[in-house]
Amino acid sequence: MLLRQRSKKVDLLKKVPMLSNLSNRHLNEVAKHADQSSVKAGKVLAEEGSLGWEFVFILEGKARVEKGGKVINRLGSGDFFGEVSLIDRGPRTATVITETDMTLLVVNSKSFDHLLDTVPGLQKKILISLCQYFRRAETGSAIQ
Repeated sequence: MLLRQRSKKVDLLKKVPMLSNLSNRHLNEVAKHADQSSVKAGKVLAEEGSLGWEFVFILEGKARVEKGGKVINRLGSGDFFGEVSLIDRGPRTATVITETDMTLLVVNSKSFDHLLDTVPGLQKKILISLCQYFRRAETGSAIQ
């Protein structure tokens, strides 16, 4: 049963663009450390200024990102959030609120650190994604 669940998670992870070209072995490692979660529309997933304890991959659904009460971005399938707070151990930089029911894969902070150390290329992929986000934010095109 556990292996079948992990195999299903691997299939879901293959749909996340940042992870799509990882090997099956590394996808299995991520799947081992990720818990699938379903949440209803209107739920606050992360709150600006609070401590972050998880890294979240969005498998299905949509969310908005707010900073100071203003919508600055929209997230959907294949997007992720929570990495900044886990990397620098600082507070969340924004609030994330579900706009639709969502299916998520959630990695806790301890597992996130483990994955950064053991999955080749994951650190670089996260850095590239962060850089791309910052470039969009600087040009004012972060809202999707």
